[in-house]
Amino acid sequence: MKRTLLLLALILTFSVARSQTNSIKGVAADLSSNAKLHNATVSVLNAKDSTLYKFTRANADGNFSFQNMKNGNFILLITYPEYADFVNKFSLDSANKSFDFKVIDMKTKAKLLNEVIIKGQAAAIKIKGDTTEFNASAYKIQPNDRVEDLLKKFPGVTVDAQGKITAQGKTVEKVLVDGEEFFGDDPTLVTKNLRADMVDKVQLFEKSSDQAAFTGVDDGQKKQTLNIVLKEDKKQGYFGKIDAGYGTDDFYQVQAMFNKFKKKEKIAGYFTSSNTGKTGLGWDDANKYGSSGNMEVTDDGMIFMSSSDELDGGGRYWGEGIPIAHNGGVHYENKWNNDKESINTNYKAGSLNVKINKNTINQRNLPDAIFNTNSTANTENDMFRQKIDATYNIKLDTTSNLKVTIDGTLKNSESDVIDNSVGRRGDNSLLNTADRKTDNKTKQQVFNLSAFYTKKLKKAGRNFSINLSQAYNKSNSDGFLKSINNFFDENEDLTSTEKIDQLKDNSILTNRLSSNVTFTEPLSKSLSLVANYGLTYTINKADRITYDASTPGVYDQFNSEFSNNFEADQLLNQVGAIFNYKKGKTVINLGTKTSFINFDQTEVYSNQRLKRNFTNWLPQASYQYKFSAQKSFSINYNGSNTQPSVNQLQPVRTNDDPLNIVEGNDQLKPAYNNRFNIRYNTYKVLTSRNFYVSGGFNFTNNQIVSNNTTDDGGKTTYRTVNLEDKLPYNYNAYVGYSRKFAFLGNINAGLNLGGNGSRSYNYVNGNLNTTDNQSISPSLNLSSYGDKNQFYMSFGPRYFVQEASLQKQTNNKGWGYNGYMDLSFKLPKKITIRSDAEYTYQPSSASFDNSFERFVINAAVTKAFFKEESLKLMFSANDILKQNVGFSRSASTNSITQTSYNNISRYFMFSLIWDFNKMGGAPKTN
Repeated sequence: MKRTLLLLALILTFSVARSQTNSIKGVAADLSSNAKLHNATVSVLNAKDSTLYKFTRANADGNFSFQNMKNGNFILLITYPEYADFVNKFSLDSANKSFDFKVIDMKTKAKLLNEVIIKGQAAAIKIKGDTTEFNASAYKIQPNDRVEDLLKKFPGVTVDAQGKITAQGKTVEKVLVDGEEFFGDDPTLVTKNLRADMVDKVQLFEKSSDQAAFTGVDDGQKKQTLNIVLKEDKKQGYFGKIDAGYGTDDFYQVQAMFNKFKKKEKIAGYFTSSNTGKTGLGWDDANKYGSSGNMEVTDDGMIFMSSSDELDGGGRYWGEGIPIAHNGGVHYENKWNNDKESINTNYKAGSLNVKINKNTINQRNLPDAIFNTNSTANTENDMFRQKIDATYNIKLDTTSNLKVTIDGTLKNSESDVIDNSVGRRGDNSLLNTADRKTDNKTKQQVFNLSAFYTKKLKKAGRNFSINLSQAYNKSNSDGFLKSINNFFDENEDLTSTEKIDQLKDNSILTNRLSSNVTFTEPLSKSLSLVANYGLTYTINKADRITYDASTPGVYDQFNSEFSNNFEADQLLNQVGAIFNYKKGKTVINLGTKTSFINFDQTEVYSNQRLKRNFTNWLPQASYQYKFSAQKSFSINYNGSNTQPSVNQLQPVRTNDDPLNIVEGNDQLKPAYNNRFNIRYNTYKVLTSRNFYVSGGFNFTNNQIVSNNTTDDGGKTTYRTVNLEDKLPYNYNAYVGYSRKFAFLGNINAGLNLGGNGSRSYNYVNGNLNTTDNQSISPSLNLSSYGDKNQFYMSFGPRYFVQEASLQKQTNNKGWGYNGYMDLSFKLPKKITIRSDAEYTYQPSSASFDNSFERFVINAAVTKAFFKEESLKLMFSANDILKQNVGFSRSASTNSITQTSYNNISRYFMFSLIWDFNKMGGAPKTN
């Protein structure tokens, strides 16, 4: 009997012991401030009657744990002063013996109040760390609304007529769909085409660079980003839109978009064709592959040749002339292998024809004279371009990742220009005349490849990455230059004539291979070191051959004076170290990069060789204090060298414009740039109150400036020199305040004040010229986005000063005005009226006799049909008052310019718009 009791006791003890092996653990923290809640009170209650079962306090790191817990249903309760209580139910049994709450993000009572905000709907907006999340279902939308229409309803978010998005005072640079790029990173292709009823939520945050996202070290390179999260039931099916319109003066536009989603697979395509300018080739990579001068130098000293010269029309539309544009593209993305692999690819093709008639009035101020030039140019540019790109991601294991990006471009362009100009002296006597005709054909090939490998090591925060890339750019062009230039004395008698009839054949190649290794080492919990080494080798070749005509139309005479063959190799070694300190709400970066560059250039025809070795210093420092997710202060400094370009040291000799000749200076020294920027921003979600201040100041030591000499015939020779004993600078400042006023019917009102200025120098006929530019522009903004009625208005004056020390009496200054308005409202019978207007006024001045005033009004009336409003008939009017006159004024160094050009003015158009949709279980519309 005793043995039996002993055995039962042992079994009971063993069973009790087994039942006491249960455990829970977690960390109490405030992620928004990166703070651990030391001594937080942690209690475990019995779920049945809420009686206390166990009790403890969090340690210095916010950690807590309970061991030897029994099976049952419990409640975890965490309390901390000034924080809302955290309550969570959990259960322990034979199948679930432990529970890890991981990091519990405690909310301050003030922050919790911010989450209960709009119209009594607690889920309308949530603040999650540094992310503001908008719940799309909390906002009323109309049938067939796009994402753009939904964004306008969010507090603190505005969308202008061109689709530019501003959120909490910052321009949105990226719009993602489910965390992925959609047709590259052109935001308007998402916001103007994706349906609003497919959206579950919209997340607003500052996206870090790939390198910072991997290392966890804030490098200060962030982009304001919107992530459109789609509803799960809307990721199956298709939708699209067709918009076709025809109007007066043969204006037309056709737009079509088709999207097919199947879970993680997305297929999309679009096509646009118009001559209204609203569907021009607005590709984000236009600058990357466009024309930008013969050679350029980056901040780190790398020198690149490009295919552009004065005979190259480029092929982009900036509002000048009448465009005919056709473009389209397809997009595909998918994820597989448990999301370890993904691909995102795009193909785009487009053509653009632009015809421009332009008149330019230029005033050139000399120490003892004024020369005025009036020129008229007729230009026709044609361009066809194809581009394909793809990004492949693979997660090799839990610690390493590989990202491969590839893109290629083929571009053919043609440009024809007829230019006539007349130059006169200040007393209006004839100085010179020039008649010039150029035509050029260019073929360009671009190929880029990069591989980015990242690896996390065993020690937390220790990691490294390797980036390998190649950039290949080749262009071939040939064109003709025919020019007659006449020069006159003060009595307007002809003194000389220059005639040019030449064929030019231009071939340029750039091939760059580069590598970069980055290593991150945590020195402490708050301090990290980011070290990198990069090696880049670049081959540049530029062969320009000029032939004179022996007889009209026969170009067989080699012209050695205006022919050249450059071969340039450059090797760059760059090392750098950046210290990153991050503790609580403070982030500090301090460090420098140093580049050692070997440059070897040979001009084959003249057998001239130029070798240069130089060192570039790129120090950087930044300080950021983040009071909260919506309130921050930052200041930063960057220093960089500007090396003289090859064109400045030993220019490519050209005679494209005999009135403007470029001459090199091999004695140039590098300039050093200093840039300071400061920003403060605070945003209150409850009232949409936004206040921000930003400013920048830059100054340059030993700046490279122009030294121009103009002779009595109006011919100018350009040469660059280093500026001594003077410090050119520029600055900018911006202050903005806005908030929602409930007593005005929830109208958002804002006041903005912007200002900028600069002082620059150049030499004119041996005299130092100082140019000052200043402007200040206050403005008032009003906006309201209701369910049926919406409007946005901005208006304010602008005072500007453009003054050169030479001929001060011919400065350009005065008060101008700018205003913009955009409104829409819905009427019964499914009728919508929309209108936008823009007002511009520029005063007359000592430089310009006439003031300029323009008031452009556009309007549209839309009638929708069917319950889903899937079919719409629209009548639109562009530039009703016929005041959209192409016009611009500018001033730089000792020159003031006014330009007038043809552009798109008044027309009327009828359009038919069809939206079709079969997403999830939604019925197919008519």
